[in-house]
Amino acid sequence: MIDLALSLRQVRTRIEQACLLAGRRPEDVLLVAVTKTVRSERIQQALREGLTHFGENYIQEAQQKIEALGQGSWHFIGHLQRNKAKYAVRLFSMIETIDNSSLAEELNHLALKAEKTLDVLIQVNEAGEESKSGLSPEHIPSLLSAFSQWPALRFRGLMTMPPYDPDPEQSRPWYRSLFRCRQKWQSQFPALDFKHLSMGMSHDFEVAIEEGATIIRVGTALFGTR
Repeated sequence: MIDLALSLRQVRTRIEQACLLAGRRPEDVLLVAVTKTVRSERIQQALREGLTHFGENYIQEAQQKIEALGQGSWHFIGHLQRNKAKYAVRLFSMIETIDNSSLAEELNHLALKAEKTLDVLIQVNEAGEESKSGLSPEHIPSLLSAFSQWPALRFRGLMTMPPYDPDPEQSRPWYRSLFRCRQKWQSQFPALDFKHLSMGMSHDFEVAIEEGATIIRVGTALFGTR
């Protein structure tokens, strides 16, 4: 089994080196540990090692862990179906994968009932991959314009997953493009908070940091191959 303390030190070193190269501060990059298929005991160890933010892809698996652990700040990073929205509102502090107005409306309705404000990101599918959720860039402005209708949703930025390539440099154009899109949309919607760009995973997060990521989602580099 991979030594979590060692892998965490290695990941943090990689973050620091990428930030140094990009002229950024490491504390401005949030490390979200992706815990899909990771047992609660390992997550408990991660908490002891100082990790505070965790990402899950599936509601049922996440519910068991979150209720058992009772700690941490949890991000939902998978495709969210409307019929699972009530669980997502209760369990998560951030939903990173908003990609349509009907889901946003349902989350807003449920968050209002729960007297909760929910942080959300819009998932951008820049490459138009059919296997992935998210909106193509040309459809993002119409969704952004509707956020004033959803007072229980706090828009916090954008998330993307580029086409996988083992060469991290192949991700750079997608990350750079999203950074530029954020700048354009921020000027069009100055009332919205575009604080976060969630982009970059175990094999390419240095490139993502160099291109402006504020959230990186790291699983394999921390916990080993699933």
